[in-house]
Amino acid sequence: MPGGGCGVSAGSIPISAANGETPTVSGSRRVHVITWGCQMNVYDSDRMADVLAAAGYRQAADPGDADLIILNTCHIREHAAEAGCVAQAAGAEILARAPFVDLVFGPQTYHRLPSLLARVEVEGKAIDTEFPAEPKFDFLPEQRAFAAGPVAFLAIQEGCDKFCSFCVVPYTRGAEQSRPAAAVLAEARQLVASGAREITLLGQNVNAWRGAGPDARDWTLARLLRALAEIPGLLRLRYTTSHPRDMTEALIAVHGEIPALMPFLHLPVQSGSDAVLTRMNRRHRAADYLRIVERLRAVRPDIALSSDFIVGHPGESEADFAATLALVRTVGFAQAFSFKYSPRPGTPAAVAPGQVPEEEKKARLAMLQALLREQQSRFNEMMVGRELPVLLTGPGRHPGQLVGRSPYLQPVHLDASRAWLGSIRSVRILAAHPNSLAAVSLQPQEHAAA
Repeated sequence: MPGGGCGVSAGSIPISAANGETPTVSGSRRVHVITWGCQMNVYDSDRMADVLAAAGYRQAADPGDADLIILNTCHIREHAAEAGCVAQAAGAEILARAPFVDLVFGPQTYHRLPSLLARVEVEGKAIDTEFPAEPKFDFLPEQRAFAAGPVAFLAIQEGCDKFCSFCVVPYTRGAEQSRPAAAVLAEARQLVASGAREITLLGQNVNAWRGAGPDARDWTLARLLRALAEIPGLLRLRYTTSHPRDMTEALIAVHGEIPALMPFLHLPVQSGSDAVLTRMNRRHRAADYLRIVERLRAVRPDIALSSDFIVGHPGESEADFAATLALVRTVGFAQAFSFKYSPRPGTPAAVAPGQVPEEEKKARLAMLQALLREQQSRFNEMMVGRELPVLLTGPGRHPGQLVGRSPYLQPVHLDASRAWLGSIRSVRILAAHPNSLAAVSLQPQEHAAA
């Protein structure tokens, strides 16, 4: 599930020893990471594995074979929060209710993992959910411990200063921080060298990135994308998640100027009602969003859009919800993520008047999701008969089959040789399914399918 707008992962990590013993950093030990949440959680899990690899840990494919188990959880979406323990927001409570947990720490401190584990050896239990003064990215290993696949995530920005009324990100991820351009470019080159052909730039508000450039000037995301596009072997670029207030003209322009920047953008709007957007503290209007969409389609006519929606935010009336449906019909989304409003402790919306009854939220969500499914199906059906370049990323559902990504982020299944993994191949779309496409290759296969 991609994170959207202010609704992005707040990462939280409880740790316990799988064998019931206190985890240590001595010798050759094994770690298994379980991840709930969005792309930022996935990135954090990978980087925690890098930190632990430097401390002598190997990855265990099965939790039963691990000496150390990490649960990396989200606090933004209700279901993900229920699945995990939400360390950053409820660390002390976790230790109290889960005796098998030895260590609880927040998303800003995982660069300290080896020292935290050593602390557990002495104290038996430990918790660290503070916001350290030092940026964690400055202390992570420069080289990835494990090779990248054809697609990779690269975090360039973290935290949020927007303070949407429904969102806990500013309280769990902290203030906005942007990594320097040189560090981002170096990590991108390393990912490409280890096999990545498509990189997705990550951030809670990724288009708010303002990083120090190698030329001693502050760069914008538009400038960074141009520099990344020059890396040999990097064939595709994406970025998520964006806020409408940070979609500058310069950033919109690069969508029409950089071929490697894919024609698919996740741009959360959350509601089509100005009244609700005001209550959400989104600081943009529905008309502002529609103007951005118009400008994007002017520079890149084939661009497809995805978004996030929250229904039943406190104070949302029937007329407000109707405005959301109207915006969806006006824009036409290739895909979208929609949720019932769920209160998050400590956020303004949680105590706001006008809480919408649960049954009403369910009814509105069902109506919105039916419309969004209809639009997604229509978009997928428009692909049938078209030729598309597909980046092949892994084995498909059946023997002799591979799955890949279209430029619009659709999964595409086709019969193909495993020798094609990591390459971009021209295919013809044969059929559309609700969440994927079926295709046939337009290029001869050099090797038989493995």
